[in-house]
Amino acid sequence: MEKIQYQFEYIKYSSLDELDETRKNLVKKSIEIAKKAHVPYSNFHVGAAVLLENGEILVGNNQENASYPVGTCAERTLLNYVHANFPEQKKLILAVSVLDTDQDVSPCGMCRQAILEYENLQNENIEIILHNNSGSLIHIPSAQSILPLNFNSKMLNQ
Repeated sequence: MEKIQYQFEYIKYSSLDELDETRKNLVKKSIEIAKKAHVPYSNFHVGAAVLLENGEILVGNNQENASYPVGTCAERTLLNYVHANFPEQKKLILAVSVLDTDQDVSPCGMCRQAILEYENLQNENIEIILHNNSGSLIHIPSAQSILPLNFNSKMLNQ
């Protein structure tokens, strides 16, 4: 038997003022797009903004429909759009804002897997900044950090 412990470090900020201008701007864009989320069932507004390698920032939000809980999270709405339209651009930083809670937030499992897929595809980490309604922020170095023992393509190619 082998006992293995998994840990990772992240940085927690108490306000946007502690971020550099690039990251602050990214979070502000994720907040603005969260206000436009289509969430008639959960009323849980989430917005995401991603900084691409070319300096462009794109945004997306969560989308629900009548067959709730079928819908698409903000992170996947955005990342799928970005990769479909800008597949050659690396995704450098992803900011995610949730307007309806003061608790620390985190991507769901499906979104963690999606972010990790893009990290693996581009062979480079994607920084993740998580923001909640109280203004608290969590900075995570990569999706790999928050998805240990992840499912990956190596498992399929045996």
